[in-house]
Amino acid sequence: MRRVAVTGLGIVSPLGNDVQTFWENIKAGKNGIGPITKFDTTDYKVKVAAEVHDFDPKTYMEKMDILHSDIYTHFAIGAACQAVEDSQIIGTVDKDRIGVMIGSGIGGIDTFMKEHLKLIEKGPKRVSPFFIPMMIPNMASSMIAIRFGCMGPAMPQVTACASGSNAIGEAMRLIRHGYVDAMIAGGSEATVNPLAAAGFTTMMALSLSEDPNAASLPFDARRSGFVMGEGAGCLILEEYEHAKARGAHIYAELAGYGSTCDAYHMTSPEPNAEGGYKAILQAWNELGLDTDAVYYNAHGTGTAMNDRIETLAVKRALGEERARRIAISSTKSMTGHMLGAAGAAEAVICVKALTDGIAPPTINYMEPDPDCDLNYTPNKAAPGNFEAALSSSLGFGGHNACLAFKRNGGEE
Repeated sequence: MRRVAVTGLGIVSPLGNDVQTFWENIKAGKNGIGPITKFDTTDYKVKVAAEVHDFDPKTYMEKMDILHSDIYTHFAIGAACQAVEDSQIIGTVDKDRIGVMIGSGIGGIDTFMKEHLKLIEKGPKRVSPFFIPMMIPNMASSMIAIRFGCMGPAMPQVTACASGSNAIGEAMRLIRHGYVDAMIAGGSEATVNPLAAAGFTTMMALSLSEDPNAASLPFDARRSGFVMGEGAGCLILEEYEHAKARGAHIYAELAGYGSTCDAYHMTSPEPNAEGGYKAILQAWNELGLDTDAVYYNAHGTGTAMNDRIETLAVKRALGEERARRIAISSTKSMTGHMLGAAGAAEAVICVKALTDGIAPPTINYMEPDPDCDLNYTPNKAAPGNFEAALSSSLGFGGHNACLAFKRNGGEE
């Protein structure tokens, strides 16, 4: 099977809208969570979110394209443009040999909400003719493909919170098995709006804390739910030898991918971590390294069940002794839960952790939970000469995905 290199990175996030700013804030343990500004929360129990600030889609898109697309597509195109510019991939491969895979858990929910209000208040004739193409979750992939002339496979992955990781993993397989030579892959989500907040609140998934420093608390005994986040992450994946031949900067190698389903419950993880541990184990086995020099970016949502069961999954997959020796953190303590974009943003973090030798912190970690007893890199980033980085994403519906990155030249 062909090897897969990471040659470009892009990000739109609550902690910055370019990779350098984002990574500096992640390393510093900056909290991207704050009071919700996108709608009036007077009648809502939830008061905080991790919003994207100061993002101007005009930097990346023409005015008419902005008007005829949802915010999640704006975020996706922003991250993709950054990654493409970083990699300089366009023009080095045939158009039929490059594709796009952008995951989104929901797609254009902001458009859905606004157009439904028009229907109720003004009648069916006032619903936009662009409603359907703006809403559907494949449109980010489609518009990126149009933008860069990518005529290979262009499609979404829709697996809830695992969407971004599944998109990157499935894109890797397309390259690995020879269907394409390069992919623009990642995830995007824009759900900080009244409808999504109401839905997540009534299903009792969200933290109701009004204190940004006591809201997203992965692995902490005080945890009580996740915080909504938004944004997009994007990687350029490229056949390794092609990247070397054209002199591309190779950040890391994407060397492993696991994908499973709990087949258990719509929203609750399987109690013995059966699906989660198998996804991690698949990625770990494909990675093919026997090392404790590992950074693991946890799904780490700050919900009572996820964090306990994910801890068990890591122990089962890697063995309890190794699980205790590796560096783990949940960067959702800083970014909130970016849903379908989370795995993509966290993939960017894993690549940077490998290149810089730094494990980001889990911030606001104060009260250990006996059921979550691993090294979660509490409150302060830690140096590490990492050979590999793993990133897990566990989605509603029992979808589990794990990506395994290898430091460039790790075996050479």
